[in-house]
Amino acid sequence: MKLEMPEFQKAKLLVVGDIMLDRYWHGAASRVSPEAPVPVVRVGSREGRPGGAGNVALNIAALGSATRLIGVVGKDETGDELHARLEAAGVFCDFLWSDDKPTITKLRVISQHQHLIRLDFEQPFENKDLVGLFDKVKDLIDDSQVVVFSDYDKGALTGIEQLIELARKRGKPIVIDPKGTDFQKYMGATIITPNLAEFESVVGASKNEQELVDKGLGLVRDLSLDALLITRGEHGMTLIRPSFPELHLPARAQEVFDVTGAGDTVISVIAAAVAAGESISDATALANLAAGLVVGKLGTAAISGPELRRSMLQEHDWGGGMMTAQQLSFAVQDAKEHGEKIVFTNGCFDIIHAGHVGYLADAKKLGEKLIVAINDDDSVRKVKGPGRPINPVERRMAVLAGLEAVDWVVSFSEETPEELLRKLQPDILVKGGDYTLDKVVGGEYVKSYGGEVKALEFLDDCSTSAIVEKMKEVKS
Repeated sequence: MKLEMPEFQKAKLLVVGDIMLDRYWHGAASRVSPEAPVPVVRVGSREGRPGGAGNVALNIAALGSATRLIGVVGKDETGDELHARLEAAGVFCDFLWSDDKPTITKLRVISQHQHLIRLDFEQPFENKDLVGLFDKVKDLIDDSQVVVFSDYDKGALTGIEQLIELARKRGKPIVIDPKGTDFQKYMGATIITPNLAEFESVVGASKNEQELVDKGLGLVRDLSLDALLITRGEHGMTLIRPSFPELHLPARAQEVFDVTGAGDTVISVIAAAVAAGESISDATALANLAAGLVVGKLGTAAISGPELRRSMLQEHDWGGGMMTAQQLSFAVQDAKEHGEKIVFTNGCFDIIHAGHVGYLADAKKLGEKLIVAINDDDSVRKVKGPGRPINPVERRMAVLAGLEAVDWVVSFSEETPEELLRKLQPDILVKGGDYTLDKVVGGEYVKSYGGEVKALEFLDDCSTSAIVEKMKEVKS
């Protein structure tokens, strides 16, 4: 499965659910208390992060999608803190404020990256706290492409059946992170994403993979779902859909550091990807990559678009070699975001010779990444005339990709590479041979956004045309 980066920036999502604040107290624990056999932690730093539906919304916003969040918080300082943190991250918050119940808070005490204890401060919200929630969803749903329900069983989604019915009537895909053993309330959702324990608490334990799939299909049928995604920890994920074979995705984490919030990341990426036009299977594969990233972080954490893109590049081995223009645009953007200087050169490169090799080695020294853009076969014929190229574009790209100095190779069909330059905006444009700076095609455009244009020399007596002429002489 080869993935493309979704256009997350075009997606609009509505998140509804249980909002909470995750607090973290960090400190050294170097001794045991004389009062009881427990460690004494000298708290050195404190931090707060949105949790629950707040973390879902934060993850979606970090991907670059427009995000609106509806839920219930207490009319207290913690609620104000949550509102401020989320709004600062680009999440539009439309909260209900409870007069007599506090904002749900989970406090984790951590020492040397280990959780020592978690303290929960909460009172489940009741129907009186939810007055107006349905109307808020009704007001915002039409401007959203996907609706996400983040259920932590804290009361905000007590009337989820009516909310699902509303979303279905408006034709909105519904993505749900479920909780508890009553999955009937999720009837009619597009996809639900229970973990294995949650799934088996509803349908019973599975003796083998086939039984898991069969029970999953039964649940899909009983709840009228489009899909069921079971997250399985170190065993990855399993996507189950009627009329499709099951899709098993292996776990991607290199090292599991903390699983807190991993489910939030999964549902966020799936929902945002579907809103951006991706299929459920591709959205699930992206979510699997994101989950592998987030479990390597401490506490609830958001995965940004650039992080996900870099993981995709590594997944498909797009870090170097032959690429399409779209793949290359992702790679270049990622490299720039990591402070790497991009060098660009172009040509026909019909027969690779010592002049090319030396020239490309010199070009690579100007930055961290070297792009070589080559004319495709029709473009070469327009530039060089009939009989050229000697080697087809696939072979020319393969040879260039094998050179140590070259990071990326891409072909273009136009007579000049100006369209590629506008798409990629390299830091340095280089040409070789007898070019002067004022004759470099695209040079003025590169200079217009602050880039540089340089001319480098080939080795003496090296040119493809000269090699071709010598071959003709030998043949005659």
